[in-house]
Amino acid sequence: MGNTEQVVTVLGDSLTAGYGLKPVESLPRQLAARLAAHTPPVRIIGAGVSGDTTTDGLRRLDRDVPAQTDLCVVALGANDMMQLVPTDHVRDNLLSIIDKLQQRNIPVLLCGMRAPPWFGAYAWAFDAVYPEVARTANAPLMPFLMDGVALHPAYVLPDRIHPNAAGVGRMADALASHVRAALAALRTP
Repeated sequence: MGNTEQVVTVLGDSLTAGYGLKPVESLPRQLAARLAAHTPPVRIIGAGVSGDTTTDGLRRLDRDVPAQTDLCVVALGANDMMQLVPTDHVRDNLLSIIDKLQQRNIPVLLCGMRAPPWFGAYAWAFDAVYPEVARTANAPLMPFLMDGVALHPAYVLPDRIHPNAAGVGRMADALASHVRAALAALRTP
C-alpha cells in the first residue's frame, strides 16, 4: 500500500452522524482528528444516518460505502435495541452487512452496543449478539462503542441517550486505537 491514503467508512446511526452536535463534533470528524498523524494517511467517510437500524444500514450499504473503502467501521444496532427488535434479526442483519462488505473485499471493524440493564432478559440476549457476530464473521470487535460514555450525565446530551461533544471525544479516543489496529492488520501479509 505504500504511503497512499487509506479510506475508513463509518456506517452507523445517530451515534456516528453526530445527532445534536456541530459537524466538527461528530464521530467521523473527531476520529479523523485522532488519526491525523497516522501513516499512511487516513480519510474518514461518515455514513451515519440518525434513526437507522441494522435493517436500514443493510439496505443502504451498497450506496453509502464507497468501493475504495479500505476498512468499514460498522456501528449499528442502538436503534434496534431501543425498538426491542428481536436479537436474531439484529444478528442476521449484522452478519449480512459484514458478508456483503467481505464479498466486496472490504474488511470490517464491528462496534458493539450494549443494552441498559433494566432491559432485563433482552439486554442479556442483545449484548451477546456482537461477540457472536464478530466470531462468526471473523471480524475484529470493539466491544462497546459507548464504553465510559453511556449513562454518564457528563458525556450525554439532555436526552440522556446521545453523546455530547465530550462523549464523542471519548468514543473517538477509544475507536481510534481499534481502527489503527485493524488498519495495521491489513498491512500485515
